[in-house]
Formats: sequence, C-alpha cells, structure tokens
Amino acid sequence: MDKLAICGGKPVCEGGLTSPAWPPVTEKTAQRLLDVYRSRKWSFNSEAEQEFQRGFAAHHNAKHGIFMSNGTTTLEAALAACGIGRGDEVIVPALTWMATAMAVHYVGATPVFVDIEPTTLCMDPAKVAEAVTDKTRAIIPVHLYGSMADLEKLQQLCDKHDLVMIEDCAHMQGGKWKGKGVGSWGKVGSFSFQQSKTMASGEGGICITNDDELADRIFCFKHIGYRFGNAQGGAQQGPPADLACHNYRSTAFEATILLEQLELIDERLATYAANLERLKKIVASIDGVRIQSPGRLATTQGCYAFVMIFDGGPLADIPRNRINEAAFAEGLPLCGTFGPVYKHILFNLPPDQYRIAGGSCGVTEGIGTERSFVMLHQWLGGDEKMIETIGQILAKLVNNADTLSKLPS
Repeated sequence: MDKLAICGGKPVCEGGLTSPAWPPVTEKTAQRLLDVYRSRKWSFNSEAEQEFQRGFAAHHNAKHGIFMSNGTTTLEAALAACGIGRGDEVIVPALTWMATAMAVHYVGATPVFVDIEPTTLCMDPAKVAEAVTDKTRAIIPVHLYGSMADLEKLQQLCDKHDLVMIEDCAHMQGGKWKGKGVGSWGKVGSFSFQQSKTMASGEGGICITNDDELADRIFCFKHIGYRFGNAQGGAQQGPPADLACHNYRSTAFEATILLEQLELIDERLATYAANLERLKKIVASIDGVRIQSPGRLATTQGCYAFVMIFDGGPLADIPRNRINEAAFAEGLPLCGTFGPVYKHILFNLPPDQYRIAGGSCGVTEGIGTERSFVMLHQWLGGDEKMIETIGQILAKLVNNADTLSKLPS
C-alpha cells in the first residue's frame, strides 16, 4: 500500500494538479470588447446587452431576458416584481450561497430555511411541503453545484398552495430539465455570471421569464423605472405605482464577454459531462465515496461544480480538515460546501428575521457541512489523465483510512 504523502510518502501528483485557466480569454472576444469601447455605446440597455438577453433567454426556452449587475439583484428584482414583500415568507434551501436568503430580506420578506435531499443536495420537496404556512408566498429552489432541484414536485406544491416559484440558477447556465431550459419552469429564473461561474463576466446576472407583464416589471425595477424600448431620457410613462425601482444595470462590456461563451456553452457542457461520467465510473469502485446526483429528470447539467460525498465506508468518521490536508498533499485541492446559510460567517440576520423549518436542517448540517467536498467545473475541462489522477488520489485516501484516522488534527 502506498504511503500517504502527508506521512512522507510520494504524492500521486508531484507539484499538484492544476485546473484549466478560468475565465476563458479569446482574441474574438477581445476584438468585440475593443469594438464596444470604440462605439461609446456602453450602457443603458445597449445593443450588446439586448443581443445577449435575447440569445440567453432563447437558449433556455424563455421569451424575455433582463440583464443586470449581478445574481443577487436578479433575485431581488424577481421577488419585487412578483409582489413579494413585508409580512410574506419565502422558502429557501438551507444549503446555498446566502444571497438566496438575503434577497428575500432585501424586499422585506422572511426567509424560511428547509433541509436538502442527501442525494442532490438541493431543497427537499417533502420538507418544503411541511414548511408552508398561510404566510408563504414563494419558494426559491436552487440548482446547486452539479444538481437540479426537483422542479416537477416543487411546481406541484406551488400549484397546490398558490405559490410563486423563482428558480435560482446561479450554478446552472445551459442546464435542461426534461429537455427544457432551467429558469423557464418557474415564474422567473435568476442567473449569475460572477467570475467563477460556467459562464463568467466578472460580475453580471440575468432574469428570464415567459410572462410579458413580469418582464416589464423586472425591467422597470432594474432600470430606474424605464420601460422596454425607452431611449435614455425618453421615458414615456412612469413605473408601476407599487414598484420602487433601482439602478441595477450592467454594461455592454459584460454582455460582450458573455456572447462568445453563450455560443460555446453546449460544447463546454458536453466536455464536462463526458469527464464527469468518467469520474463517476472511477468513484463507483471506491468504498464510501459518491458523486452528487444530477437531479431526477435532469437532461443537461450546467456543472458549476461537482461534489464528492464521503458519508460511508472507511472515511466516514474522519474529520474533513484531515481529509483535505491529505488530499492536498497528494496533489488534489478540495474545498467544502457553503454549509448552512444561517451558520455562515457573513450571514448576520438576527434569528427573529428568519425561520428554520422544523427547528433544524440535519442533512445540511451533516452531509452538507462535514462530508461534502467541492471541485469547480474547470476541473471537468481537463483531459482524461487528470480525471484518472483524481480517482487515484481518492482511492489512495480510502486505502489509507486507518492511517488517516490516527493522525493528529
């Protein structure tokens, strides 16, 4: 049995694995950016923004796209446009980036945290059903890392209780559920283009919808009250009386960066899917290690990340930080999940401004915090040798679990 590198043995990968560079940089996009710069048409619903909005919405089977500054403002805009506000409750998963919950707070409503499924790590429809009260107005399923929330079951709950579904698709650009684009199943889909995302422009976000009225309200909300088609300084009418509008605009530069990525997204996701299947076959033979399930009816994954879950077998009782250190010494950097929103160091809402359904979220606090290891999508853009090396390192950790368990913290 090979000796662990953390104990003085030879690493599986000398010098460590390196993922492909991200975000992508091409001469084609560089020239497009130069053209935009010279055009002086940089903002205020510019031509580049309109082109990207149309293309991205169509790619996800939606009629309308409204481009914005980031994926938090898109969530806030979606909630506000749907009339969610003070006195309302919105159900969100306990495992997500805190912006999902904070956007609810920003419109004056109360986030209600529900637990996740141990397979997908997305919100558990059964827990959602238990959390609904007479104050519940909406749910925000999050398509997390490399999986999709169960849109079919969640939509059935929304229909039963007359709730609005807003999809948080920050991790799922290009994803399809039953062949139809994510974000187009709910009333609104919200996407992020922050630098680490599968489509990245540094910052940026978009709402998509098939509802004409909602599209107009979202556009007003993000564009200081202007309506679709109004030229700068040429407003023809004011915003809806119940909608306090903001300046959440993005610019032509972000839209231009994203245009070529949109052209290549299907090709990129096909590469990711092929490598993920290779990794799954390798992991299937490693005791106690599994890959996050993609979602019951998922057909194309956006693959922001892939999550490896060590919740059985020889590594089940070994602290995550010890596994991290051992993996890093072998050449494989790992990181943890977000953990429960309500325990995140940056989440500072007082307990009277949110609710934890059932009092606790055991799966999130167990599997979601201590037994899950995240690798971003860039690793899936590597070659077959990289995927094989990841598998070799995981197998080495499992084979040396007894040694790992005896190491000091």
